[in-house]
Amino acid sequence: MLRRSLAATAIALTVAGPAAAAEFPSRDIRFLCGFSAGGSCDLVSRMFAEKLGPVFGQNVVVENKTGASGMIALTEVSRAAPDGHLVSLSTMANHTVLPQMPGIKLAIDPNKDVTPIASLANVYNMLIASPKAPFNSVPELIQYAKANPGKLTFASVGNGSSQHLAGTLFQRLTGTEMLHVPYRGGANALVDITAGRTDLMFGNMPEFLGQIAGKGVRAIAFGAARQSPLFPDLPLVSQTVPEFKIGNWFGLVGPAKLPPAIVAKWTAALEKVAADPDFQQRMAKNGLEIIVGPPARLEGLIKADFARWGEVIRGANIRAE
Repeated sequence: MLRRSLAATAIALTVAGPAAAAEFPSRDIRFLCGFSAGGSCDLVSRMFAEKLGPVFGQNVVVENKTGASGMIALTEVSRAAPDGHLVSLSTMANHTVLPQMPGIKLAIDPNKDVTPIASLANVYNMLIASPKAPFNSVPELIQYAKANPGKLTFASVGNGSSQHLAGTLFQRLTGTEMLHVPYRGGANALVDITAGRTDLMFGNMPEFLGQIAGKGVRAIAFGAARQSPLFPDLPLVSQTVPEFKIGNWFGLVGPAKLPPAIVAKWTAALEKVAADPDFQQRMAKNGLEIIVGPPARLEGLIKADFARWGEVIRGANIRAE
């Protein structure tokens, strides 16, 4: 009896996969963002959702499910029906930092319990400094830091954050020593950098644009692999430190066991959005790089950065607060 029941269930699931794919999308799509409104994650989610609606012929509604560094949203998606109507933005940290950060316990394994759908966007990493900082370039920063070990301070939004990891990697690659100053939020960090109480920060370019325009901070160099069109003449950190190329990317994931046919529909829709000239202009204007690609590209990013940041975390004995 039990064997018959299991066999019937297996047959039903096999039949349901193609059927669900054929029906998708049949209603509104929920697009979860694990962070509050106003930040880079929210911006990426809403820009994609706005363009995806017409492609799918359905409403794509962004919902901010905040908490646990984005893991509340991923946990909800991991347990949803695999029909393609509930997806979530995922971050580099969700997949490559949190799973191996000492002191953090996760409700799910983000690299096993969700289905990778696509890579979406990359935020340009940028090194900014206080107007009062005693350097104007990366070579000058390295020279000053080596001559004054521990005197320069670099800001982050907490232990294990992308800003903290970037600053730690920079020190490791350059043989310098700086003091890490964690803040409760990026706005608080920028207040102190503007006032000269903290010297510098490696962070997300979109969050610096207002202060750069207002001369509150100085843009020193891109920590990203490429320059943003907004600052085409700003140098790269990698011109001085070749191995320093930071990508703070976003991906899209769905429930566990999401059928490949539904994943393919999502990927095709995202590629249409990425080819839209208006979308391209808006992304560039907001300091975002389009990196839309299939699940394999997202999986490649996860694998490479998992190894890289794991080495940094262990080498510096970093623990969550």
